[in-house]
Formats: sequence, structure tokens, C-alpha cells
Amino acid sequence: MDEESTAKLPNRQNPFSPAFIEFIPTGWAPYPSQPPKRLPAATPAAARRSQFASGFSGERLVIPAGVFQVRSNDTDYRFRPHSAFAWLTGLGTDREPDAVLVIEPDAEATLYFKPRAPRTDSEFYADARYGEMWVGTRESLLEMEALTGLRCAPISEFQTALSKDLGKVPVRLLREADPALDLLTDALRLQAGVELESAHAADAEFTVALSEARLIKDDFELAELRRACADTAKAFEAVVAELPTAVSQGRGERWVEGIFGLHARHLGNAVGYDTIAASGDHANTLHWIRNDGDIEGADLLLMDAGIETDTLYTADITRTMPVSGRFSPAQRKVYTAVRDAQAAGFAAAKPGATFSDVHAAAIAVVAKYLEEWGLLPVSAEESLNPETGGHHRRWMVHGTSHHLGLDVHDCAQARQENYRDAVLRPGMVFTVEPGIYFKATDLLVPEELRGIGVRIEDDIVITEDGCEILSDHLPRDPDEVEAWMAAVWARQG
Repeated sequence: MDEESTAKLPNRQNPFSPAFIEFIPTGWAPYPSQPPKRLPAATPAAARRSQFASGFSGERLVIPAGVFQVRSNDTDYRFRPHSAFAWLTGLGTDREPDAVLVIEPDAEATLYFKPRAPRTDSEFYADARYGEMWVGTRESLLEMEALTGLRCAPISEFQTALSKDLGKVPVRLLREADPALDLLTDALRLQAGVELESAHAADAEFTVALSEARLIKDDFELAELRRACADTAKAFEAVVAELPTAVSQGRGERWVEGIFGLHARHLGNAVGYDTIAASGDHANTLHWIRNDGDIEGADLLLMDAGIETDTLYTADITRTMPVSGRFSPAQRKVYTAVRDAQAAGFAAAKPGATFSDVHAAAIAVVAKYLEEWGLLPVSAEESLNPETGGHHRRWMVHGTSHHLGLDVHDCAQARQENYRDAVLRPGMVFTVEPGIYFKATDLLVPEELRGIGVRIEDDIVITEDGCEILSDHLPRDPDEVEAWMAAVWARQG
């Protein structure tokens, strides 16, 4: 990091001389005269704004992009906008920290953001947060309008817009994306005589509404999710190609994580979530993201990973692969049970069923196998009783599905009746990911099965008569997995 790259630490900054200040704005090429092309996501975002705002007629809706999060001292994490902001503006990648979308009571929308300063302004060379010398050329107001199709205004005008008729016009705020904005809004509400408890209740309802509005994906979203799945499959194949190196180099889980991350940054925006690269018994830790273990030839590698597109839609795929290219009999036994459970989940995923039906179908198969293997202390039927059973959950504690989209766990603020208990409708996208996890320390499990963890996860969209597997690029059948891995290695010579 450059010595002068932060405005937060004035003790590390050298003063600029008058000569420098006079010299620095000279001799630059003019900015492009042609406006940029509209972002692909901006057109569907406009339709979403119109439809969503119709449910809040006469109210002012405030959706912040969010702010940088400190990673360490004066360095920040890479910025990623709040998903609701991206959904309603079409802005993806790292756009646009500190911006705020405001939809007025008449449904007219304005994007408030920090436009670039002229090169004669000290911001150009001295501001590490916004300066062109530090973070690149920012858009002008007109350029941002061309990109988004939104009316744009400088962020300096936002507080005036927020305050306008505040005591008369209800304001709903997406809270927690920008803590300073939460405080400002509440302070202005108090000044205007607005009762905070009811305002906060309205804000909470607004957050739920923004989440539930994304339960049905439009055609643009489905195309982006298909792209994310296709690119993720390419990255999985690249990982398979590198498995021999991962074994020989040591600390192979990090090698796998790195190979996948390379492809995620090259093909898309980034990984959609921290990659799980779990070898051997690490697969039995559901959220294993430490990824610091060796990979041995006799291991299974459970890899749960997804590429996020530049528009921020992510895949979420898990494959459990034999590092040697061949399942052992014990590994195949567990793998086949999980594959059968996933097939039952696919069959249950259709319009008119409920979201929880998918889990029920998959977990019934898991429980059946556990009973056949003599692991359950009761029958599968008794274990599946939600009031008196649950014994099978020792070996599959998680749910089978979650919604997917701009967030890997999309629509997470939706109410239970619109999520877990919801009737499935065409356009809903979610995962189907059963697993069986036999920890090495589990003495109830036969010794030959201890340390085996298997999960198979795919992304599906509900169609008019069933479901489409969006991530159907990678094999699931154990024989096909072995053949696929062999073919990848054969192409390498």
C-alpha cells in the first residue's frame, strides 16, 4: 500500500506545495465526450423499481448502497453494494460506495452519489477515497445517468432531499447498510416530529418487502444465474485438473481455493462466498473455510463454491470428488445415498409443492439409508417425526435448500410463510443440497465410514411443470464423476 494512500492518517501525508498544486491539473487528455453504454442490468432494474414502488405509493423509499468495511487499520475490504441496491439500480461489481437510491412518493427515482471532481480540485490528487489518482476515474453525473438510466444528483444534495416534507411524507429506510445514514435519518425524523418506534417498524417491514420481492427471478436474473453456473463448472474442472499438484504441494486445500478464486476473478466479479475446500474429515465441518489442510490421494474432496457475475448473481454448487479419481466402496456407499436423496429433492421441486416439501423428500431418503445401515436407534419413520424424532439430524443437521440470487442465501429476510412454508412458483431459484456427514470421532458409525463427508448441491429454478437444473454442467452419478475426472486428466496428457 502506498505511503500516501490514506486520508485517515494525516501524520503520514506530505503537504502539497503551491507549485505542485498549480502543476498537477495541467496536461491531461480530456474526458471522453461520448456517454457510456447503458449497463445490461439497468433496464430490468427500471422495471423492478416501478413494480416495487407501486406497493409503497405516497412514500419515500431510501436504499443505500452501503459503505466500505475496514479490513485492517487503514485498508478496507473490496466494496460490494447491498443486494437490494444492486437489484433496483443495476449497478454491480464495486459500484457505488456511499451512494443512495431514493424513490420519491410519485415513484420518480434519483441516485445520489459522489461524482468525480475536476482535476483542479484537491480531491483529484489528495483524496484516497474518491480521488482519481487513487481509485481511478469516477463517473460524472451525466455518465452515471447514461449507465443507469436514473436521474443522478451529487450526494451533497441527499440530506435536503431526505428532509423534504419529512413530517408529512412517510420515509422507509433500508437500515444497517449505512450506519451513519441510519443515525442521520433518525435525527431528521426526530426534528420533524416523527415517532421513531413506528418509523423503525416501517423500516423493518421495508427490509422484509425488499427481500420478498426477489423471490421470483425475472428473465435477466435467470440468464445471469445460468452464466454463473456455467462459469462455476469451468472453475470446478480447473480444480480437478490441478488436484495432482494440490496433493504434491501440500496444504492442498489452499491450492484448490486459489485455483477456484483465480477463475472466479477472471470469469466473473469474485467468489460469491468463501470457498469450502474440505478434504477428508474436514468435509464433516459444514462451513469449513479455513482450507489449510493437506489433500491425500485416498481422500474425498468436498468443494462448495460459486462464481459471482459482474451483476452480482452467484452460483452455489457442491461436488464431492475422489481425489484419486476412484471412489472406494465405503465412499461410494455414502455418495450413492446422498445422490439418491438429491434426486428425491429434485422430484419434489415443482409448482404447488411447498419449499419444505423438498427437504422432506430428501431427508426421508437419508433416514432410510441410515436405518438400513443400522445407525438409527429408532426406525426412519420415528426419526422423521419432528416432535419426537430427529435422530437422523446427527448426520445431516442442515436444511436441504435455500433461495439463491444476488445473495448466496437470497431473500433471507422473507417471512416464514413466504419462505419455508411457501408454495413453490415458477421463477423461484434455490439449491438442493443433501449431505451425510460421518465425523472421524463418531463412535456410533462403523469404522470404515468414519471421516467420510458427502454433499451434492445443485441450483434449480421452478418451471411450469417441475424444475430446471441450472447447474447441470457437472456430473453427479458416481460412475460419471469418475469418467469426468479421468477425461480431464487425459486432456492434460
